[in-house]
Amino acid sequence: MSGPCSRPVVLCLSGHDPSGGAGLQADIEALIAQDCHAAPAVTALTVQDTVDVSDFRVLDREWVLAQAHAVITDLPVAAVKLGMLGSVEMVETVLEIMQKLPGVPLVCDPVQRAGGGGALGKDEVGYAMRERLFPVSTIATPNLPEARILAELPEGSADQCAEKLLPYIQHLLITGGHGDETEVHNRLYSRDGSRHDFSCQRLPGSYHGSGCTLASALAGRLALAEGLASAVKSALDYTWRTLRDAEAPGRGQYIPRRLPLDLA
Repeated sequence: MSGPCSRPVVLCLSGHDPSGGAGLQADIEALIAQDCHAAPAVTALTVQDTVDVSDFRVLDREWVLAQAHAVITDLPVAAVKLGMLGSVEMVETVLEIMQKLPGVPLVCDPVQRAGGGGALGKDEVGYAMRERLFPVSTIATPNLPEARILAELPEGSADQCAEKLLPYIQHLLITGGHGDETEVHNRLYSRDGSRHDFSCQRLPGSYHGSGCTLASALAGRLALAEGLASAVKSALDYTWRTLRDAEAPGRGQYIPRRLPLDLA
């Protein structure tokens, strides 16, 4: 029998996806791949498959608080990853949880819609995240369509969205996977004016859970005390490999192959 766990603990606050492609299962697998321990607290239950989401139910805030409290009082949380919240009330619930974790890195994946396009919360939830959660987050990881919603710029470029959002948050990673260019351009913006661009080959197909995979991997790298820009690159590289090796177990989108690892 071995001793205490040497792997950093990441508290995941997100929804459950019964197809296993996104949500907490994606978080758990991606964090295992970073050699971290995932502590998943369910915020919402969804009815979805690899095609789309048809319904969801946000859990009672007391249940979410109780789950988080059980983790925080027992495990040394090194980072927090946010996924689907689904309601403004859940935004406030997360704020209450983060008050118990001062100085712990928070990665906010501002989930608005499933990969198939179905809504996982009203736009007002996104605005509440922007106004209330972004200021206490280390970094947010929206794709460009999500960034446009959050910035209230329906046709805005990544640069324009970043300019609108950086007053709310220290760092912003806007991903470009929803475009049609040959290369995917992912842009890391920081409030101090620094910027890093990361590009990769665009892969064919549509993927279910890529955003969850990226945000969780990034939370894991931060939990391991990797510097921000390096952690973003590590998480992007890992996510690209999971998409390269993705599988299509259902009728819809491909699911990233987060485990076992193929580092070649």
